[in-house]
Amino acid sequence: MGDKQNISAIVTGGEASAGPPLGSSLGPIGVNVMQVINAINEKTSEFKGMKIPVTVSVDSDTKEWDVEVGIPSASALLLKEAGIQKGSGTCLLYTSDAAEWAGEVSVDSIVKVAKVKLESSYASSVKSVAKQIVGTCISLGIKIEGKTPKEFTADINEGKWDSKFN
Repeated sequence: MGDKQNISAIVTGGEASAGPPLGSSLGPIGVNVMQVINAINEKTSEFKGMKIPVTVSVDSDTKEWDVEVGIPSASALLLKEAGIQKGSGTCLLYTSDAAEWAGEVSVDSIVKVAKVKLESSYASSVKSVAKQIVGTCISLGIKIEGKTPKEFTADINEGKWDSKFN
């Protein structure tokens, strides 16, 4: 077993290319760059257009390689769920002015993102991760079920959504 070389990069889901940063790092190692790129694109296709951390491990002797795909940020996942490219850019902690909000997601979207992030979090429950995700909605200007993140958090604390978080 030879030494392992790890190459890490942030790629756009489903759109990695043989150009920099990956091509220029993989080429000198002697692996088939297009095979690796195709594998990355296959593994990241469900995250189209999102920034995804990937790591390619290459065995220096055998040239065998493996692609590991990281988890996108909560922000990237929320933007995808809301169907928007970017957040509002305005901190919406204190306003409920509809014109300022960038988008909206459902409670199911919050649960979906929370379950993805739970794997990489130290939290013990979907509910506690969901609260963190709702916090991210504040900075992005995303409403949940027509409510502001603050209002929605109050609902979570009152147990209104517990059936969803099990």
